[in-house]
Amino acid sequence: MKTYAIKYVELGERHAEKMARRWALDVQNNVHTKKYKELPEDEIIHQSLKFYQNFSKMFLDAKIREKTLEYFRTYAQESFAMGIPMDQAVYALILLRRHIWLYAEFQTVFSMGIEQRQALDTLNRTILLFDHATYEVTKEYQRLMKKEHNKK
Repeated sequence: MKTYAIKYVELGERHAEKMARRWALDVQNNVHTKKYKELPEDEIIHQSLKFYQNFSKMFLDAKIREKTLEYFRTYAQESFAMGIPMDQAVYALILLRRHIWLYAEFQTVFSMGIEQRQALDTLNRTILLFDHATYEVTKEYQRLMKKEHNKK
């Protein structure tokens, strides 16, 4: 893997707590994630911290593995248990992705000196990972909502 991509994925591990705190602030103040404002900050930070600490492992796998998909199903289960509506949990994923990109840009990982192909490959890989995440979270929410509905 190119140096650029390695620097990009290492951000999650090295700066996980900073990114998690920024993300928590963002989801608590975003109009699309209103439920997060009601939740304890430490729970919110914990949710994103786990993601950022595991991002490099998920990103570096040649294929999206079952372990990664299970992580996102767990994210959905935790979000559902916290009372976060599905649309807000999915939007929070979008914000997780955005914070990786913004932080990478802030750290000048996206500098003009990198090969455009490396940057494109890295961003495409990130998009693929989050496409799978969105699909798994949505599918798991539907399963949980159906299960809850059947209990009633």
